[in-house]
Amino acid sequence: MADSAPPLPAGLTTRPLEKTDAHAVFVLMAAQEQEDIGTVAIEEADIVSDWARPSHDLGARSVGVFDGDTLVAYAELMGADRADTSVLPSHRGRGIGTWLAHWLQDLGRRMGSTVIGMPVPQGSPGDRLLEDLGFHVRWTSWVLKLPEGATIPDRDLPDGYVVRTAEAGELRAAHDVLEDAFLEWSKRDREPFEDFAASTSGRPGFEPWNLRVALDPAGEVVGVSVVLVSDNGATGYVDRLAVRRDQRNRGLAQALLVDSFARAREHGTTTSELSTDSRTGALSLYERVGMVADSTWVNRGIDLV
Repeated sequence: MADSAPPLPAGLTTRPLEKTDAHAVFVLMAAQEQEDIGTVAIEEADIVSDWARPSHDLGARSVGVFDGDTLVAYAELMGADRADTSVLPSHRGRGIGTWLAHWLQDLGRRMGSTVIGMPVPQGSPGDRLLEDLGFHVRWTSWVLKLPEGATIPDRDLPDGYVVRTAEAGELRAAHDVLEDAFLEWSKRDREPFEDFAASTSGRPGFEPWNLRVALDPAGEVVGVSVVLVSDNGATGYVDRLAVRRDQRNRGLAQALLVDSFARAREHGTTTSELSTDSRTGALSLYERVGMVADSTWVNRGIDLV
């Protein structure tokens, strides 16, 4: 371990995670979310699809902490700076989170990262721990919800534009629109197309209607929404939403958003959710279609150089 990380409590063991650990990680993360925010947002498919990305070397970038056969904590680093970690509530207060934070910093340095950061519910034990360890707030994010029973507003499209289910041959164009838009404010490498495909069309349970596109009069993809349905079928989650820079301020984002809500409701959901953060400046867009903040998170990071 680098720096002055404390040892793990006696009796705990560690090893790199394997893809077969996805369910155990889901159970662990779900227990932490239930404790911290009173609900479970994580889906096992989120973990499975993340780990299916060809660029992600799970064995080299993860660690599980075990108490006997039970996974009680884990950490992983995806890409240059995106860390995720979780500790079972019953095992908090024993120095495991501190050990994981140091492990992640050591891994980040070996991988050449200049900074690592992770999302935590604002004011949660994880938030307080990271603050004590010198992690600063990089940005704030909100999970927004369209309340159950809320009327989905109408949004007209400009003449000649259409929103519909993406066709198979439009997946790469959709990826380009999303990445061009997200990289305007997100400081990271461009996501490989193969990683995007793994997390969308390759995601467990994915159906063609989950990928929505806005087409201009020439038939080009100029806007994209990825809308997923929760495992319990109750929530439609807008995972990504973007409009090409030269096509903005025409109402396309709102049209894609309400279309996503409506299609999810057609497939049995009762609420819709999405997440946005302070880097995007998009909070007011979502509020204009009736969404309200349901929980607040912060991304805490630490410089490694």
